[in-house]
Amino acid sequence: MATETQSGLSDHLRGVTVTTLACLAGVVAALVSARFVGTSVAAAASQQSLLYVVAFVLAQFPILRVVGIDISEFGAKDYLYVAFMTFTLWFITFGVLLTEGVAL
Repeated sequence: MATETQSGLSDHLRGVTVTTLACLAGVVAALVSARFVGTSVAAAASQQSLLYVVAFVLAQFPILRVVGIDISEFGAKDYLYVAFMTFTLWFITFGVLLTEGVAL
């Protein structure tokens, strides 16, 4: 097939996989942040929750490699996209958890 890359995945499937993993990693990072940092007012100001986001961003690249995506083709734009999507979903989810005061 002409649209397949060397890894066997089409460009569309590659993009969907990267986006889905980044979004799910952001949500899971928010849940982990809420669990270990908390959802109190003091937890909202804690910078420790950002460490979880960084850890989840970095953990995605080996997972992508296992799934079959060749990350050696990634440029700066791809790395920034993964970091941005993970941070954005973390920010939204953690914000909702903080607002509602959900205890995990």
